Amino acid sequence: MFSKILILRFPKTEVQKPIVCYLAKDYDLTFNILNATILPRKEGVMVLELSGTRKNFKEGVEYLKTQGVQVQNAAQKVKRNQKKCTHCGACTAVCPTGALSIVRPEMSVSFEEAKCSVCELCVPACPTRAMDVRPMNDTFF
Repeated sequence: MFSKILILRFPKTEVQKPIVCYLAKDYDLTFNILNATILPRKEGVMVLELSGTRKNFKEGVEYLKTQGVQVQNAAQKVKRNQKKCTHCGACTAVCPTGALSIVRPEMSVSFEEAKCSVCELCVPACPTRAMDVRPMNDTFF
């Protein structure tokens, strides 16, 4: 099983089409939508985890590209600036994977990078801007 987190950018002409559904139907891939902003007649952005065989994954990505979808590897990571963090816990309320959690009884915020899906919901939720998204090596396919 091969799995990667991808950032898909849909042109405004394609946002109304069920393109992602065909990844499951025609390419036997499973997907988990981690974050999405899709609006009518505007560019759409979706972060999803895509899983399947390497062959099907490659064919599915090629299909997306033929539909005008820009496919970007989410080769980035979320980092926490320890000096800025006040351990208020605001980020824990929006974290869908539990990567950010409150440690009791200390009432401090713990960040487990391995659980992070890079959905970026914690970035705007943090009042002190302690959460930051940083690119890793090569980010494009």
